Amino acid sequence: QVQLVESGGALVQPGESLRLSCAASGITFSRYAMAWYRQAPGKQRELVASISSGGGSTKYTESAKGRFTVSRADAQKTVYLQMTSLKPEDTARYYCNALLGGRNHWGQGTQVTVSS
Repeated sequence: QVQLVESGGALVQPGESLRLSCAASGITFSRYAMAWYRQAPGKQRELVASISSGGGSTKYTESAKGRFTVSRADAQKTVYLQMTSLKPEDTARYYCNALLGGRNHWGQGTQVTVSS
């Protein structure tokens, strides 16, 4: 049974930082490309950041560049999203995604709220 469990979401003030974690089980984690998506109320889910299997390639949405860093620890079967200089527009539910060919798995998400 595949499980992706996100954690680390919180209510923070603008300018603060958070680190999200996604722990995977039931998959050969190192073979999967991993990604973080987010969905704000009334908006479509959007890709925030992705990291290739092996970690050699990362990609970010324009609004995340320079502020967010995606990384992975294959031994711990965990992917991280370090978020700095958070803005109110970063408020959303953040989802972890694992992709390998036609295999596409999602977590339940963790809420990030940026508000003063």
